[in-house]
Amino acid sequence: MTLHATLDAGRLVLTQGRLTLREQLPAESALLADGKPGGLTWIDGVPGDGTMSAASMTVAAAAAGVYRPGWGLFAIQRTQDLTALGGVGFHGPPDRGAVEIGYDLCVSARGGGWATDAARAVCQWALSQPEVVVVLATTEPGNAPSQAVLERVGFERVANRGDLWSYELTTMPV
Repeated sequence: MTLHATLDAGRLVLTQGRLTLREQLPAESALLADGKPGGLTWIDGVPGDGTMSAASMTVAAAAAGVYRPGWGLFAIQRTQDLTALGGVGFHGPPDRGAVEIGYDLCVSARGGGWATDAARAVCQWALSQPEVVVVLATTEPGNAPSQAVLERVGFERVANRGDLWSYELTTMPV
């Protein structure tokens, strides 16, 4: 399925079938970090803990002057009604060819393949950027659902990073 990348009011929007990923700029991320809806309609009323944490990372990057548009948090939305289901994004801009992703779904959105679709879309977009050669991800050893997401996207498990299992993706499976 084709991934469409557009700009909407200065934010990157990635659309692929049922999925829309809408970049959350630092101002919206500040609201999400505080557990507020940030102008979005959330399936469970508010963003999940992981999305709030990721929003805090975007706010911190902006405060430190290292925020780069396109390399932060995206709201995971259903294309049909733009209901926000969770968050996906990057831990920061590319560094020596590598970016790291993370994702989080609201409780009511789990089990429907949304995290897999969102992770696949951000990886596809990232690997199409000339400064990215590898996408990284980590999970806690007991987080089987997250590990399954990474495996479905095509990540391969590599050496552990401390207490976390590490994964890498260098090409998108056909």
